[in-house]
Amino acid sequence: MRVARFAGPDDPRFGLVGEEDGTPTIAVLKGDPLYAGFELTGEKVALADVRLLAPVIPRSKVVCIGKNYAGHAAEMGGPLPSEPLVFLKPNTSVIGPGEPVVYPRQTQNLHFEGELAVVIGRICRDVPAADAAKVIFGYTIANDVTARDLQAADGQWARAKGFDTFCPLGPWIETNLEPGDLRIRTTLNGEVKQDGTTADLVFDVPTLVAHVSSFMTLLPGDVLLTGTPEGVGPMQVGDSVGITISGIGTLVNQVVSHD
Repeated sequence: MRVARFAGPDDPRFGLVGEEDGTPTIAVLKGDPLYAGFELTGEKVALADVRLLAPVIPRSKVVCIGKNYAGHAAEMGGPLPSEPLVFLKPNTSVIGPGEPVVYPRQTQNLHFEGELAVVIGRICRDVPAADAAKVIFGYTIANDVTARDLQAADGQWARAKGFDTFCPLGPWIETNLEPGDLRIRTTLNGEVKQDGTTADLVFDVPTLVAHVSSFMTLLPGDVLLTGTPEGVGPMQVGDSVGITISGIGTLVNQVVSHD
């Protein structure tokens, strides 16, 4: 199932993306399925008539993994981590499909990083890798936007990764997906910059869930970014970044000036 979150007349609404007579539609759900389950209202709306939002706003945290593809680790310099390299983004960095990424005044080197994102479905701690699928609600697409010069200058990544708008997510959550071999392609103004597969993850999704949950409690709606393939690079004001993952869809965001 593809679970979308979209703008309603008052509060955001949720629904299941499908087709009716060849037209993409959203079957509206009663409440947030993370907490209320999959109960339909009977209402359907055309996908083209709604504004999609970030499919989830983490109540707690966005947990990210660095240098989790050998090619990316090489282009960033240094050896592969011996265990997953974990950092956090604040939930205030999350935006949805089509929303602008703001180029901050503080950086001169803003980069895209296309990634598979895991959405946690229930509270969990110390999850064995073999049981990781039991706590995963589904998967979406992320752009781990990074101020590369601040990352180097600060020596830790909170500022470089944590600006508002630095975590686009979307376009929806796919609940029925095997994450072991998904193609990830990132384009900049239509030109392919990243073309990789999750089969090349250094630490796979079950291993990441087990590792992160070994030292912090994961909550429903928390998002785990799994790392980016090689090919990251700069983006400028006016650029459009598209990230496509097989089995999910495409996330597109444009870069705008802070002014």
